Amino acid sequence: MRLVDLECFIVAPPAPGWGGRYWIFVKLVTDTGLVGYGEVYASAIAPEVQVAVVKDVFARHMDGENPENIELMFRRAYSSGFTQRPDPTVMGAFSGLEIACWDILGKARGRPVWALLGGRMNDRVRAYTYLYPLEHQEMGAFWTSPEMAAEAALDCVDRGYTAVKFDPAGPYTIRGGHQPAMSDISLSVAFCKAIREAVGDRADLLFGTHGQFNTAGAIRLGQALEPFAPLWYEEPIPPDNLLEFKAVADAVRIPVATGERMTTKAEFATVLRSGGAKILQPALGRAGGIWEMKKLAAIAEVFNAEIAPHLYAGPVEWAANVHLGASIPNLLMCESIEATFHDELIGGTIRVENGFITPPDAPGLGIEFDETLARAHPYEGSELHLQMQEDPCNYQGGNNFAGGAPPKEG
Repeated sequence: MRLVDLECFIVAPPAPGWGGRYWIFVKLVTDTGLVGYGEVYASAIAPEVQVAVVKDVFARHMDGENPENIELMFRRAYSSGFTQRPDPTVMGAFSGLEIACWDILGKARGRPVWALLGGRMNDRVRAYTYLYPLEHQEMGAFWTSPEMAAEAALDCVDRGYTAVKFDPAGPYTIRGGHQPAMSDISLSVAFCKAIREAVGDRADLLFGTHGQFNTAGAIRLGQALEPFAPLWYEEPIPPDNLLEFKAVADAVRIPVATGERMTTKAEFATVLRSGGAKILQPALGRAGGIWEMKKLAAIAEVFNAEIAPHLYAGPVEWAANVHLGASIPNLLMCESIEATFHDELIGGTIRVENGFITPPDAPGLGIEFDETLARAHPYEGSELHLQMQEDPCNYQGGNNFAGGAPPKEG
């Protein structure tokens, strides 16, 4: 069995666009006619440029290869360009292709991917969700309203979720880590207070930041949130100095989580060795793929660290997350996005039910990817998947984080 063909899909989810402005899916075909799907989560360059990287990685390192030889293909992509170090663009391209290889291997053997990773450790995978506006809530006001967030959180918990994530802490800027505005700290405290009062002890609070703060600012904010006992404090500082995470972890009595922007076991291992985080959040479409993150899970076990795969992408990466989560003993939970388009793209084959995901038993990733639907929603914009703002933090008028990267209306 050999890999012989590649097709890529750049798909724009319709408004409100939870999961980013676009998703990049790959389709691999073997000489035996088997088809596998994967997803690339790499967003530092335009999607059409990323697709060119995907095609180059495939042609250079994978075309004509047996899809079983994942370790060999990984080493080629990781090392051949005289790099042998984490590169989110190249490894993002490889990650999507690698996921598709696992889909093929499962189909070739008539078994789900989790069965090829050591079997099913977890019969159910705990799910969590970001807080998104309810239908009757005004989207613009939602992101700075503790009351609306509390209402949305209670709705999630009533539907079975045992953990909810939110990020009211201000803007993502190109200016590196900054000190939070005092108003951002106050708003974050108000969010935690309102949500905790609404859900009580029925759910964990997952406080999201996205590398907005410098070390001192992250400590100030984190210490203010301690009375509400969040389960984690997500990516409190940028990922360009991995050793600084330990300073935050030592000063704040909330477990530090990180990993959305990291790639390969090398970067994650640096955080583990330093004691900077005990909850790791790999995005499988960027971090090296399923096999690389299976290795990471084993390394993390030694450090008593847990894995919580991240998702701000499409449903194919989600499927990969679920299969990895089903196979590892130190799974904490998996992020989920409950959106109609997410569901339709994979034919409803994986769903959250009462707060948990049942790993699929169908061969490969266990999904039914709808190519027709994917082709019907091409991305025609020019912005990146997630775009940092250039304006600095507003210390006078307050800040409004607008919920990721929803597409423009109309």
